[in-house]
Amino acid sequence: MTFDPEQHRRRSTRAKWHDYGRAGRYFVTICAFERACLFGAIVDGRMSLSEAGTVVEWHWHETPQIRPYVTLDGFMIMPNHLHGVVSITPHSPIPGNRAADTAPRGTAPGSFGAIIQQFKAITTKRINADRGLSGVPVWQRNYYDHVIRDADDLERIRAYIAANPSRWLDDEHNPDTHPSVNPMAAM
Repeated sequence: MTFDPEQHRRRSTRAKWHDYGRAGRYFVTICAFERACLFGAIVDGRMSLSEAGTVVEWHWHETPQIRPYVTLDGFMIMPNHLHGVVSITPHSPIPGNRAADTAPRGTAPGSFGAIIQQFKAITTKRINADRGLSGVPVWQRNYYDHVIRDADDLERIRAYIAANPSRWLDDEHNPDTHPSVNPMAAM
């Protein structure tokens, strides 16, 4: 298949009006590659983590240890995705090796996007190492985010996250109840 820039153009799901490099609170959903149920299973209405799910959980909790300007709120690892609330406090930009007269490229260090990219990269590397694989995608290419605007918004999101396992049977990405979902076999 040849590359067609119109057909294969990546479209950002980021809010055009928001600066993701500054302090803020975000609700993020990160999906497994091809919605594979790689991270565990819902058993009796509760999430039971697989080895890969345990890796994801450990690295999620590790995020504020690596980045002291980050705090975490509610989160839930589901069989094929993760929901979480990430807060970024004001901080100095992470020093880089960019020359002062060059335009920045890529994701700004310390930004919400950089945090998620690094999380996905390290968990992919660790999960693949545990499976004896290399270069196999674990996560979908992008992620979904929502800028949390106020306390009411945060409470609705916390409730949504907490109730997620109880809604798994109705989840459109559950391959057991929606056969059109094409899960990648856990390796």
